Amino acid sequence: MTDLLPETVDPESPEIPEPPQTVDLVLRAARIADNAELVDIAITNGVITAIRSNVATPGTEEIDCAGRVVIPGLIESHVHLDKALLDAEKSNPDGTLAGAISVTAELKRGFTVASIRDRARRVLDMAISNGTTVIRAHPDVDPIVGLRGVTALLDLREEYRERLDLQIVAFPQEGILQAPGTIDLLRESLYAGADVLGGCAYNERTIEDCHRHVDLIFDLAAEFNVPLDIHADFADDASDPRYAMADYIAAVTERTGRQGRVTLGHMTSLAGRAPADRARTIERLAAAGISVVPLPATDMHLGGRSDSTNVRRGIAPIRELWEAGITTAYSSNNIRNAFTPYGNADMLDVGLFLAQTAHLSGPEDMNRVLAMATTEAARTIGIADRYGIRVGAAADLVVLSTYRLADALLDRPDRNYVFKAGRLAARTIRTHEVVKTKR
Repeated sequence: MTDLLPETVDPESPEIPEPPQTVDLVLRAARIADNAELVDIAITNGVITAIRSNVATPGTEEIDCAGRVVIPGLIESHVHLDKALLDAEKSNPDGTLAGAISVTAELKRGFTVASIRDRARRVLDMAISNGTTVIRAHPDVDPIVGLRGVTALLDLREEYRERLDLQIVAFPQEGILQAPGTIDLLRESLYAGADVLGGCAYNERTIEDCHRHVDLIFDLAAEFNVPLDIHADFADDASDPRYAMADYIAAVTERTGRQGRVTLGHMTSLAGRAPADRARTIERLAAAGISVVPLPATDMHLGGRSDSTNVRRGIAPIRELWEAGITTAYSSNNIRNAFTPYGNADMLDVGLFLAQTAHLSGPEDMNRVLAMATTEAARTIGIADRYGIRVGAAADLVVLSTYRLADALLDRPDRNYVFKAGRLAARTIRTHEVVKTKR
């Protein structure tokens, strides 16, 4: 594997033309690959128009990157904005998934559109300052909260549209069959403007009801022609068949012709299955074109709660997913609530934690993890055709305070400049000085 991010061009390619005569912004001397010369990146009307060693056309504005790394805008492919920052109100009593669902259901009864919007806005501002330019958010849709989460995020999608793209997933956290009326609310959400249909494959009383849950959301997704993003197999092992739904979902995906339009989040029980059994499931996911999004902060926090020795790590087997050719991203999932009582909407921080807990190391792995938050995430959420560091892509770019792509996670760099469609969305400039004591 090269150290170029996927979808990042070779800066020495003779095929790259000079930009047009009018250039809005030029990022000079940018590092987009560790084993290549520095490049200039020209941007006009929010689109990258040239990437070459020396762009002769001056820009209306120019920034000297001075060899610093430039990456595509980071992507949060799975986050619950409606439930963010609830830990200040009530924390998880026992640290389990069941406890998190229970305390959140209690708190949801007091949600208003305004309260959801206010908490979500704080997280969106964190995310932008940390270099995120696209978020796929999963607001709950159920008889407890109704459409309040979807309504709040529709408001924020418009409010933030020049700083961040927001995809909205109508998510049935409480189940469908065990929460009567939810399927109608999901349909209303899609009519209202939700972009994606969610599912919670394990949250029904029986395996038969879990299968029916999956069938219902596939039918509804076909009715509205939207992608599916399903919480699935979120347990320490697959001894309860409700947490071994990946094979069934893969079969339904192929039967309904939805290949390439289905994403599964969590998938922690994969790691608890026997290697041969796990390999068969991963092969089925790959054949069905299903993307997988591990959520390491939540998965590690909630997993292994009943283990007194050899506590399970609770993260989907990343390297095996890579080797199978499965599109694999990662995300924050929850931020400071009963599911995950920490987080700053910082995708580089989450990526470093993923590397540390999934036995990933070395420059090649670090670049691959970074791709999970950029180009792989773009494929996962369906925006790869307009994303990346290449001519014609949207100019969603981040200048980092590091000088080597492979160190983008390790250095915990500042996001010096964050651009959304060529416009400055955030800036962080800090000075560090080591003071030497005179003797």
